[in-house]
Amino acid sequence: MWRQANPCYLPGHKGGDMVKSKRRFGHGTRRPSPVDVHVGERVRLRRKLLGMTQTDLGDAIYLTFQQVQKYERGANRIGASRLLALALVLDVSIVYFFEDMPTAVAAIAPATKRRGKAKKLPGYAPDLMVKRETLELVRAYYKIEDADIRKGVYQLTKAMGDAGL
Repeated sequence: MWRQANPCYLPGHKGGDMVKSKRRFGHGTRRPSPVDVHVGERVRLRRKLLGMTQTDLGDAIYLTFQQVQKYERGANRIGASRLLALALVLDVSIVYFFEDMPTAVAAIAPATKRRGKAKKLPGYAPDLMVKRETLELVRAYYKIEDADIRKGVYQLTKAMGDAGL
């Protein structure tokens, strides 16, 4: 009975031998779940915006920097208690880690339990907020002490973006 409810095993399989189903993402595969990758990217983004190193974050939640690296890459799934600890240390709500998740990525989560060929993610583009260039630009922008100059830089950048330059 429990085998049929457990997506890791083929339904209807009888006998003592358990046969694992083919899984596309997660434990037992070499491919992280797109949801885990997204959450990891959000952890990395917030850590960098706060100017923390992976070692600093790891020390704050009693992990090694290697474990933080694995979380940020999505190689290891972040459990609920660890996600809460990260939210407290990074001073964000838990919802923050799931914000801006592309619809195609969110739709993948239940699809990991279905058998068949993996679907392509149409329209999925990496989050621009996790790029180093974006983070450096934001840091440099906030280093401008004069509010009028900072506003001018903002307006110039916005105008250039709107013009497609």
